[in-house]
Amino acid sequence: MGATRRPGHARQNDKDPALTTGTVARRLGVAPTTLRSWERRYGIGPADREQGRHRRWTAADVGRVEEMCRLTALGVPPAEAARVALRQAEAEAAVPAQRSARHGGVRGTLSLPLGNVRQECRGLARAAVRLDAPAVESQLRTTLGEYGFTTGWEEVMAPALHAVGRKWASSGERYVEVEHLLSWHVSSALRRTPGAGAGQDAGASRAAPPVVLTCVPGEQHTLPLEALTAVLGERGLPTRMFGAALPAEALYEAVRRIGPSAVVLWAHSRNTADRALVHLVADAEWGVRGARAHPAVLIAGPGWSPTAGAYAPGVERLTGLRTAADRIESLLAA
Repeated sequence: MGATRRPGHARQNDKDPALTTGTVARRLGVAPTTLRSWERRYGIGPADREQGRHRRWTAADVGRVEEMCRLTALGVPPAEAARVALRQAEAEAAVPAQRSARHGGVRGTLSLPLGNVRQECRGLARAAVRLDAPAVESQLRTTLGEYGFTTGWEEVMAPALHAVGRKWASSGERYVEVEHLLSWHVSSALRRTPGAGAGQDAGASRAAPPVVLTCVPGEQHTLPLEALTAVLGERGLPTRMFGAALPAEALYEAVRRIGPSAVVLWAHSRNTADRALVHLVADAEWGVRGARAHPAVLIAGPGWSPTAGAYAPGVERLTGLRTAADRIESLLAA
């Protein structure tokens, strides 16, 4: 299980092969063109070539450009950041012991509490802190293309979003722009990537009616629900996504018109988790007299009580993206 190491998780030391520009860009959350531009303008790049024009980055090369990324994220102009990074590298080369001590914490220099995460998550967080929208988009595109929606959300996007949110909460109004930029690009990636909308078109060929997904009234946190919609679409399951804060009357009318297999109600806060809404949806019915149907009601999000049955008989609580998608798929297959 753990014998294979992905390129993004390879550790660098003197015996490791040097890295390509593309690999370094992916690690740091910087566009390859940006790295090449920095090399041309400021002389901060790989010191060695391999077989002609191919550039290869050593651990020391990556350390210099990572320090430049840290400084530019703090608002230092690129030219000055490059001078500082190069000057620091020269000083560290003269005192190896200082270099070892100083670079022991390089991964955390952007001050985001990421913990033990994939390198792609670190790259995404770095790009977001720098407000580097092209790099954020590139990182998201690569992540979803390589890992798909489930792993991409659980191990890259969600940890980065949580880290930015924690930093925002502990830093007053700082980092709010980072949170907004990252959230917007994550939302766009979840809806734009091929396959995300497959479930919308698959409904006609599926025997089961679609699944309705919506945030409860007053709830604006849509990203986890967007991720679930993307995963269901990736599996070819029919969905109808209504997004943030759908009024109760509108939800009831939509359920009666669509006749869904299930309704997923997302509540991030206890203040928005409404028991009356659960009963309203559970009591909705459609069909001819004598053969009325009701939807399965699924509640999701940290706002709901762990005891789903306390809201209404038969209500289930979804936990985790993968298990939620599995449960919905089993309902549609029944």
